[in-house]
Amino acid sequence: MIATLQVLTVVFAVIAALIHVLIFVMESILWPTPSTWRRFGLRSQSDADVVEPMAFNQGFYNLFLAIGTGLGLYLLSSGNAMGGKWVLLVTLSSMVLASVVLMISSRRLWRAALIQGVAPLLAVVFLLWAVAAHAPLMVI
Repeated sequence: MIATLQVLTVVFAVIAALIHVLIFVMESILWPTPSTWRRFGLRSQSDADVVEPMAFNQGFYNLFLAIGTGLGLYLLSSGNAMGGKWVLLVTLSSMVLASVVLMISSRRLWRAALIQGVAPLLAVVFLLWAVAAHAPLMVI
C-alpha cells in the first residue's frame, strides 16, 4: 500500500505541474492568439490587450508553482525526503487554494478551477496519507 501511495503522489504531482506549465504557456506565450484569450472568456482584442499584462504575470505564477513541484519531486528522488515533502506540500496546496479562490471569485469558472485544482488536491491527499502511514516517500 505504501508504494501505491508514493506512486500516486508522484503521478498526480507531475500531472498538476504539467497543467500549470500549460496554463503558463497560454497566459504568457500564446495570449496574443484570439483562440487563447477567448478561452479565458474575453470577447475582443481590446479586452485581451487590457488583460494581457495581468495574464502574463499570472502565467509566471503558474510556472513557478510547477517549478516548485518539480523541485519537490527532485528532492524526493535525491534522498531529501523531508525537504521534498515540504516543498510539495507548499506548492501543491498553493495550487489547490488558488483553484478555490478561482471558484469563489466566479462560479462560471468552476470547470477551470477543477482543471487546475483536482490533480494537486489528489497529490496532497496521497502525500499526507503516505506521511500518516510513516512512509519514507521516495520516487520509485
